[in-house]
Amino acid sequence: MWLKRTVAAAVFGIFAAQAMTGDAHAQTFRWAFQGENITMDPHSTTEFTTVGFLSNIYEGLVRRDREMQIEPALAAEWTLESPTVWRFKLRENVKFHDGSPFTADDVIFSYERSLKDGSDVKPRIQSIKEIRKIGDHEIEIETNAPNPILLSELADWFILSKVWSEANNADAPADVRKGGENAATHSANGTGPFKLTQRQRDERTVLTANADWWDEPEFNIQEAIFSPVSNNATRVAALLSGNVDMIYPVPSQDIPRLEQTPDFELLKGPESRVVFLGFDVARDELLHSSVKGANPFKDQRVRQAVHHAIDVEAIKSRIMRDASFPTGTLIAPSVTGYDESLNQRLPYDLEKAKALMAEAGYADGFSLTMDCPNDRYVNDEAICQAVAAMLARLNIKVDLQAQTRSLFFKKVLERDTSFYLHAWATSTNDGHNILYDLLNTPSPEKGTWNLNGYSNPKVDELTAQVAGEMDAEVRKKLLVEAFDLVRQDEAHVPLHQQMLVWAKRKNIDLHQRPDDRLELRYVNVN
Repeated sequence: MWLKRTVAAAVFGIFAAQAMTGDAHAQTFRWAFQGENITMDPHSTTEFTTVGFLSNIYEGLVRRDREMQIEPALAAEWTLESPTVWRFKLRENVKFHDGSPFTADDVIFSYERSLKDGSDVKPRIQSIKEIRKIGDHEIEIETNAPNPILLSELADWFILSKVWSEANNADAPADVRKGGENAATHSANGTGPFKLTQRQRDERTVLTANADWWDEPEFNIQEAIFSPVSNNATRVAALLSGNVDMIYPVPSQDIPRLEQTPDFELLKGPESRVVFLGFDVARDELLHSSVKGANPFKDQRVRQAVHHAIDVEAIKSRIMRDASFPTGTLIAPSVTGYDESLNQRLPYDLEKAKALMAEAGYADGFSLTMDCPNDRYVNDEAICQAVAAMLARLNIKVDLQAQTRSLFFKKVLERDTSFYLHAWATSTNDGHNILYDLLNTPSPEKGTWNLNGYSNPKVDELTAQVAGEMDAEVRKKLLVEAFDLVRQDEAHVPLHQQMLVWAKRKNIDLHQRPDDRLELRYVNVN
């Protein structure tokens, strides 16, 4: 108890300092999220919340608007010269935060940097064969094959300054999986609406408005202060006390109280992210398990047994407090490629699960470690605790390893896991991203977030077909076929879509996107 009070006191000490800063700046916006950003280097990670934060500092050739539609950013316009050649006219008179001009050289440098060791954004540019400089503010992008979603893939691929990166020995991204660091890990030099002015990891990150931004601001804030607060009660208390202006996610148990509290508003909506369980289906011997010389999860009957043993409705009612949408597939309804036929879960059936375990030779169960973040998804650790209790009924004894998302992702991205909780929201709003990043056979280019070694050659083949298919109807059929194969393979147990729940003070205007991204360019303090 003393430790919890001490941690809370430390957090409120930070908030108190921020409050004093806010007094000096009438247009300061302060917000808290449940986890910290992994890095300030936009090429080192594709972790969604970190990328969303960095979109306030860095920009791509294109971006998404309030309705998630593609619009111009650092590229003012573009044309499709042939099925595989795109010509982009770059925006002129754009400056990086250090005052240096943005040119085609920065785009080509960023492309070459994104291909180097340590980069996590290779899937964003996997379809690109070459980027050619036509002039200081004009380029051509040639793709390996026709790519119907190139613009969507470029929306979260950010441009770095060639001069700044080379001058600061950051011409290659640091590999965050291995604890790598360089100047771009802690500092930043983008072209976006906000500049990074202070970075105190695990405490606060301060951004200030970029007075030289090329676009016309829709925001009035001059300063934005972000704090990671993993403790739900502390995060809510910070909002209620006025130490922050906005928090997300709102803990499920606090939704009714905040709805009835004056001066605050809740924003709700379905998220495109799907939360799921993953098994190690590749190794011949399961890591961190009592089973030696074998991997129970390579047997589909064991995977089906786990699926039958998960009472997703209980998780919805008791853990999520009805703020979730159970699902039977890894693709959300709002994403291109979804079909209602995919959304069929195996029913909760404990007796069936026990019979499958016995049939597979594991009637007595086994023990293993489960990896889980405790500050990334809504009620993530509580979900994992519930799953562990449900699997105990199958004599599967779970040693739950719950930790902060930076440590969690470092561990699972090294494939040092047997069983884990994860979630995915496509950055392109298209099913190809899920297949390519999450479900293709792992390689340096594909399946970079395929943590369990899942491999189905037919899924890989369909993914390649989807990538170059320009006919929307044919493409949709290919996507549905691929996700149906994934569903039948049972290498994952889909749980639910989260419900987005943000809370803010009534004097704050902001926009909630279905991808759970807070964009400061839409924030106003009234």
